[in-house]
Amino acid sequence: MVRKALTMNVYPEFIDEYIKRHDELWPEMKDMIHEYGCSNYSIFVNRETKTLFAYLEIEDEEKWAKAADTEINRKWWDFMADIMETNPDNSPVECPLEMAFHLD
Repeated sequence: MVRKALTMNVYPEFIDEYIKRHDELWPEMKDMIHEYGCSNYSIFVNRETKTLFAYLEIEDEEKWAKAADTEINRKWWDFMADIMETNPDNSPVECPLEMAFHLD
């Protein structure tokens, strides 16, 4: 199991909309996330800085990377592009974080 953490940015006026869209996450998106080896996926928001902090556990980096090219993932990125910082392909701008400490 690989632990991953990253930050993203949501536009200030869309924090509640970001949360709403994730509360209503499409069943096929949930299925894809699990199918590509991800579990224990959480996203936190800092309303003051508009920063999103994501933590997820994946089975394998290569398998997880393939999830980006699925039709449902591309559809999700397009759906979310109007409320957060994105790259030209509508993928979220992510800043991967390096693990500094872990304790079970």
